[in-house]
Amino acid sequence: MHKYLVLISATALALVSGAAAAGEEISNDLSRCAVGKGPAVLVIVQGVKEARGILRVQSYSATPGSWLAKGRWLHRIESRAGAGNMIFCVPVPSEGKYGIAVRHDRNGNGKTDFTQDGGGFSNNPGVSILNLGKPSVSKVAFHVGSGVTRITINLKYM
Repeated sequence: MHKYLVLISATALALVSGAAAAGEEISNDLSRCAVGKGPAVLVIVQGVKEARGILRVQSYSATPGSWLAKGRWLHRIESRAGAGNMIFCVPVPSEGKYGIAVRHDRNGNGKTDFTQDGGGFSNNPGVSILNLGKPSVSKVAFHVGSGVTRITINLKYM
């Protein structure tokens, strides 16, 4: 059953990865998360399976109309994957509620390979067949203040 839930979650992430570029693609500039900076989110991604492929981190406004909606991401960071843990700094436009989606495209082909790729969301919600692997905005939403907010996302694989 757990494998199917990860597969369904990967499906939701596939939808995200095919989104039209409405936001801004940025580099992973950790200086944006230095003391006194912000608003920004320091994202610690745990459990990257291997140093192969691309890790994609996308931020969204935590509203039902924006969360995981095609072309509605705010910032996207893509980086070569490193095994274990990786750290990203994602600036946000202002204080408020946001959600983060992470996808590990292990072979770097730009497509979701259900048996290979991994993914995760802010607040590490469980996924089920009932929500088709797309957690609700209420489960992923977190508040970002004027400074730097730190979150941890645990990747899941098939």
